[in-house]
Amino acid sequence: MIDYGAALDGALHALHEEGRYRTFIDIERRRGQFPHATWSRPDGTEQDITVWCGNDYLGMGQHPAVLAAMHDAIDATGAGSGGTRNISGTTIYHKALEAELADLHGKDAALIFTSAYIANDATLSTLPKLFPGLIIYSDALNHASVIEGVRRNGGAKRIFRHNDVAHLRELLAADDPAAPKLIAFESIYSMDGDFGPIEAICDLADEFGALTYIDEVHAVGMYGPRGAGVAERDRLIHRLDIINGTLAKAYGVMGGYIAASAKMCDAIRSYAPGFIFTTSLPPAVAAGAAASVAHLKGDQSLRDLHQERAAVLKLRLRGLGLPIIDHGSHIVPVHVGDPVKCKMISDRLLADHGIYVQPINFPTVPRGTERLRFTPSPVHTPLMIDGLIHAMDELWSHCALNRAQAAG
Repeated sequence: MIDYGAALDGALHALHEEGRYRTFIDIERRRGQFPHATWSRPDGTEQDITVWCGNDYLGMGQHPAVLAAMHDAIDATGAGSGGTRNISGTTIYHKALEAELADLHGKDAALIFTSAYIANDATLSTLPKLFPGLIIYSDALNHASVIEGVRRNGGAKRIFRHNDVAHLRELLAADDPAAPKLIAFESIYSMDGDFGPIEAICDLADEFGALTYIDEVHAVGMYGPRGAGVAERDRLIHRLDIINGTLAKAYGVMGGYIAASAKMCDAIRSYAPGFIFTTSLPPAVAAGAAASVAHLKGDQSLRDLHQERAAVLKLRLRGLGLPIIDHGSHIVPVHVGDPVKCKMISDRLLADHGIYVQPINFPTVPRGTERLRFTPSPVHTPLMIDGLIHAMDELWSHCALNRAQAAG
């Protein structure tokens, strides 16, 4: 007989041995007090903490306009949507959100999904049905959802070295000029915080007749004059065919979407199982997301403060000689390079200093590149930054880790 329990024990033990077993930290965020939260410790006691690894990049999860819209919608319509988008699950709130997103990105239409992961997976796995013989060229460091969508579509794929435009050109040139093509890449890669070469990729797409698909999940709300992302900041939106974004990071709510031509959105809506067979977002969530998108179209001061906080944190960490990875974005990774020590620092920051930052280990990043990834926000005060800097200085010395110049 197969001992299934023993197999599970072995798999979990291997994670513990490698120092990359992941533990959920039970926290309760408190409206009006972001980024403070309460941690329910394993012993049943509670501890006040500061969250330094959240994806609510701008604190919009507590914004009065967002909460008011959600309250109004739930009072008006109740809790759930009641069905899929095709069967009773399309409401005025879903249509209003899609209109806000289409306007944000300067596209004819937008299509919302339950998450940006599903938006990537469903769209990329459906495109070969629409363009038979499609070849997808995907950056080596694309998000897992992009990888999964490309893998599942059953069509041809080519992986180009991260941000290597010359390698992408070689791959494009080697394929049949008559074959339909699509280049999938990101504007900001979340583990290192580096930017994709959007203009250079668009140039190649024009030259080889390829569609462009950009994942802007770590940029929407935070970059560009209206928060439409790096492509808007660089005035390149008009050159991108499909834009993927999230409502769960800078917009502080939940859900994902694509923005594209009306025909493209209509085709994905009509053919993608991940859209057709999924219950739609609750109306209150759609209403909150629409309010957040609308607000951030005009709140440049929040984006400016966000960038200022990130710059200050990087400067302070660099002053300690810690090996930060700095590509100019708001994401602040600190390279540790050892899974056990990475988790140790994370555990000690939480237990001893009330600072919560999750260790990033394999398989999220390659072995030997383990890191702590900080996401400063406008609601992180200078005093909070002081506390983080003092704690990191102490623990870095305690773990006998090297101090070096910025990596990356």
